[in-house]
Amino acid sequence: MVEFVNRTEELSRLRGLYESESAELAVIYGRRRLGKTALVRESLERDEKPVIYQARQKTSELQLKQFIDAAAESYPGVTRIREDWEEILRYLAEQDAIIVLDEFPYLVEQEESLPSVLQAMFDHELDDSAATFVLVGSSISMMEEAALLGNSPLYGRSSLKLDIRQLPFDAAMEFFDETYTADEQVLTWGVFGGVPYYLEEVSPDATLAENVQQTILSRHGTLHDEPDYVLRMELTEPTRYFSILEAIAGGSTSRNEIAGTTGIDYNQLSKYLGRLSRLRLVDQHVPITERKERSKRSRYRIRDPFFRFWFHFVYGTGEQYDELGTEAFETLIEPELPDFVSRSFEELCCSALRSLYPEYTITQTGQWWYGEHEVDVVGLTAGDTLVVGECKFQQSPLGYDALSKLQDHVEELRWTPEDGSSRAEQYALFSRNGFKPSVEEEAADRDDLRLFTVADVVDSY
Repeated sequence: MVEFVNRTEELSRLRGLYESESAELAVIYGRRRLGKTALVRESLERDEKPVIYQARQKTSELQLKQFIDAAAESYPGVTRIREDWEEILRYLAEQDAIIVLDEFPYLVEQEESLPSVLQAMFDHELDDSAATFVLVGSSISMMEEAALLGNSPLYGRSSLKLDIRQLPFDAAMEFFDETYTADEQVLTWGVFGGVPYYLEEVSPDATLAENVQQTILSRHGTLHDEPDYVLRMELTEPTRYFSILEAIAGGSTSRNEIAGTTGIDYNQLSKYLGRLSRLRLVDQHVPITERKERSKRSRYRIRDPFFRFWFHFVYGTGEQYDELGTEAFETLIEPELPDFVSRSFEELCCSALRSLYPEYTITQTGQWWYGEHEVDVVGLTAGDTLVVGECKFQQSPLGYDALSKLQDHVEELRWTPEDGSSRAEQYALFSRNGFKPSVEEEAADRDDLRLFTVADVVDSY
């Protein structure tokens, strides 16, 4: 198993900041489990004397004492400074130190003046310093209040802001050292997503069924209560958020459907959906030909595959999986899994379009729908070509009916090239288990139809 993957750009930008001859401030944020601490530690591998303090929920006095102890390992002289945050930080800045305050929100909870202390230092005291302050936080709301929003004390002082998100598919699959087939990679991605902490719990030597059983379904599994933990750490009234996520995972994706399923007033939903969006758990999805702020056909989806899996299969099941034991996956999960993972497969196919169609400049990818019409994969190009596709992540080969349906739906898709010319279409069919002879014969006779397997999609990454 690899110890650290991807984040190349983030590492480069952090290391560039450390080498600056001026005082610098970096703000690193993102929800829990995304590897923010690992990123910072990896970026500091070449530096001999960083001050790294991992804050905890403790009193301000104890936090300060422990921070001084951490700083003294590299800068012993700090123990002679008066025990005051401003004095201690000023001393370290005079030493041109790299100071990492990990879980910064825990410090601010106990020492509300800390962002203002740093603000004053950057405004008035650090002209001759080459120190770097790195603030790391999992509470996005508190990081916004301290450093990111326009009315926050540190707004405008940071040289670097890193919004840490899930690993992309290709980086996530590095955890498995090429031991998984293309099919297994898509299934694993559809369940565990791209969160490093979750991927570390997956054993490359075990089957997907064994991994899901041991880590998620088992009451003692390391990820069994994970979404519950993450949400309760971030949200003050989690019950309504749980209901919304459960509704979306169950197929209620429009605001009307979510309101009807949860019983939450339609006009109140914006507040809750906005909060989930800021946590990068939910996003508003619109047809590729429309803009979010104007579309009346928004759908909401859970961005994190693992959260989507948990709310679809685990939340509210009580002791059911324990009672079934080792048969739980085979009985309750496996029959539904291909259909469940198909959403993730569609997204992978969309992202793969640029590699699969290198001859076109694809400017945007996504899905399209209107009434009963839906197209799984759409690529808008800078020229006159519209790339459209149908995805099937099922056990049976893809038949001619899928192509016919795709062609019918595309007729309703309103898109015109920028120069106003007539458009041309390129059709793509994506299948987990091959294609029926009628489809293969059609593709052989046409230059506007291509067939792609799961391996083709995975290899494109």
